Amino acid sequence: MIKSMTAYARAERLAAPLTLRVEVRSYNSRHLDVALKLTHGYEALEERIKTVIAERVARGRVEIRVNIQDDGESGNRFEVNLPRARAYQQALDGLSQALGRTAPVPLETILAAGGMIQAVEAEKDLDAIWQELLPCLSAALSDLDAMRRVEGDNLAEDFRQRLDGIAVMLAKIEAQADQVPALARQRLVERIEALTRGIVEIDETRISQEAALLADRSDISEEIVRAKSHIQQFRSLMADDAPAGRPLNFLLQEFNREFNTMGAKSGKAAMSHTIVAVKSELEKLREQVQNVE
Repeated sequence: MIKSMTAYARAERLAAPLTLRVEVRSYNSRHLDVALKLTHGYEALEERIKTVIAERVARGRVEIRVNIQDDGESGNRFEVNLPRARAYQQALDGLSQALGRTAPVPLETILAAGGMIQAVEAEKDLDAIWQELLPCLSAALSDLDAMRRVEGDNLAEDFRQRLDGIAVMLAKIEAQADQVPALARQRLVERIEALTRGIVEIDETRISQEAALLADRSDISEEIVRAKSHIQQFRSLMADDAPAGRPLNFLLQEFNREFNTMGAKSGKAAMSHTIVAVKSELEKLREQVQNVE
């Protein structure tokens, strides 16, 4: 199945007193790489979140932000740091006396020092919170997957058109390859005649043997068969339910190898031009496959 690795989605869920928000973006990457930003105090949920992502996404960099807001009383408790406040006031009183001032130190001055009032970390029922967060996370990942599929459909259509073009050019190469034996014989005769200037009589049997050797060295029938097989395999991977990015990338390497060999054996300019055109299409396929999960 063709899925793009680039997508964005977000989801929000109200489960009083909790407000849950999940925002997720995915980008191209050779492997699954999850970057998670999670509200302070809920770090214990990190592994659960990453496990769910790994079950839904096979490859790509996933940047996910999970915000958990607790509007209940347990999430809005504060305590005064009395020892710190008393110590700070005593220091200010001593300073006032040293400067000959008798006015009392305002409360605002003490609070401005910071750290006098602190939020109380209430004990959290992480299992209960997870039961509320999981549907929100799943909704965001489902939307992300839907967008990846839409982008994947566009990539798949481009792949199909390029594969059709490669198949047409491969058939043209195959037809041109059938002419190689006759061409090899003709070139050999012309070369001998040019060297001997017609003085030496040409041995037809020897010519046939040499031409056969040249044709065998230029034979690309095996490469053509494998290239046809690669086209079918490419289409099969596109239709399969499994992630196709890595297999397609490896397959394109084999594809290129076949056409490199054809180019090395090619003895006709027209055939060489067609092979170059195919390799250009393969390079475009390779670039696009980097976007596939």
